[in-house]
Amino acid sequence: MLKFIRSLYFGRRLFYALSAISILFLVSFWFEPLYRITWTLAAILSVLLLTDLVTLFKGPSIGAERNLPEKFSNSDENIVKVSIKNNYGFKVFSEVIDEIPVQFQKRDFLRAAEIPTQAKIDFEYYLKPLQRGEYVFGNLNIFISTFLKLVKRRFVFNKDQVVKVYPSFIQMKKLDFLALDQKISLHGIKRIRRIGHTMEFEQIKEYVRGDDVRTINWKATAKHGNLMVNQFQDERSQPVYSVIDCGRMMKMPFEGLSLLDYAINSSLAFSNVALKKKDKVGMLSFSNKIDNVQKASSKLSQLNKIMEALYNVNTGFYDSDFSLLYSRVKKHISHRSLLMLYTNFEHTSGLQRQLPFLKALAKQHLLVVIFFENTEVTQLIKMIPKNVSESAHQTVAEQFSHNKQLMAKELQRHGIQTLLTRPSDLSINTINKYLEIKSRGLL
Repeated sequence: MLKFIRSLYFGRRLFYALSAISILFLVSFWFEPLYRITWTLAAILSVLLLTDLVTLFKGPSIGAERNLPEKFSNSDENIVKVSIKNNYGFKVFSEVIDEIPVQFQKRDFLRAAEIPTQAKIDFEYYLKPLQRGEYVFGNLNIFISTFLKLVKRRFVFNKDQVVKVYPSFIQMKKLDFLALDQKISLHGIKRIRRIGHTMEFEQIKEYVRGDDVRTINWKATAKHGNLMVNQFQDERSQPVYSVIDCGRMMKMPFEGLSLLDYAINSSLAFSNVALKKKDKVGMLSFSNKIDNVQKASSKLSQLNKIMEALYNVNTGFYDSDFSLLYSRVKKHISHRSLLMLYTNFEHTSGLQRQLPFLKALAKQHLLVVIFFENTEVTQLIKMIPKNVSESAHQTVAEQFSHNKQLMAKELQRHGIQTLLTRPSDLSINTINKYLEIKSRGLL
């Protein structure tokens, strides 16, 4: 009985009909002939209500399923599929209310559809998470009614499904092609001019128009009677590390996503490209302590290890300890490596405090400091001021933007590779920087 009561709901038509009958009873106080007609209508409504109840609750039920992917990709649109099967012998009308995880703060989800006799329908919707972690889906509630729509029967499916949100593997797959051909020209992707070539020998091949005449192998030419050239390839198996600052400065949000999550998504995409380039990849995260360390490796399983490590990276409100980073890198990374350091500086004084440790790291490794433009400040600079107050704000914003440029030049002056980028362009610019370093043979 309790199960029946919990699954029983009344439709709007019933309440409209009851409201109309109540008004007719009120009017019949002055027009007595209307009294009997109103009782007749009430009896008809009672019969229809009972018929609707018996039809819905005595007949067969429906089947439904919510299909979730194995994991969600952070900051991307993820698909959720819902299937509903009508086992009744007549057409039914359905209303689907899915209890979406609390992180989305979405409580107005409703999908209505007609389901023909013994038919199955499918629909899908998309969710865009902005935080990593576990997301719990509640009940998949389906309300079924007949063409009368006086009564609804509630069905509950897929209670408490859990899906984990990982760093953006969708973005990683989109940028995967950069490992194959860096000459592809797309919007937002910078073409890199190859200044020279590394000296890792690959093969001797026959000369074709366009080959560098400086690579002609004269001994092989004399032996074969045709011009032969040496072909070189980028050096492989070089250790490459993503070093992620988890301090309070990386807590800043842009477009709903923190700088830390931008750095994590970029690290995953960059590591994938580096692995395709046959380099060894690793990662390290730090704030006031060293949190996660993955030694560089070129194994195929390394990308999954890095993804799991990045999934567990979190930030607090601590100041980052660059001296601790320097001591740990010096102790555990003995070979000269490429260090892609994701961090952020909002003022030159913050950079000056950490500059001695950055210079020390750059002496032993090829260090690339990646920090962020403040896009909110950039928008403020572009707007036209309407009063003195807005002009003052714009002047301060221009000073902040200028300081960012000065910090980038200060790092370059000390021989440290620098990348100042907008958060939205971080992954593409980081990969381009890596490809540029590979092509120039700096490592």
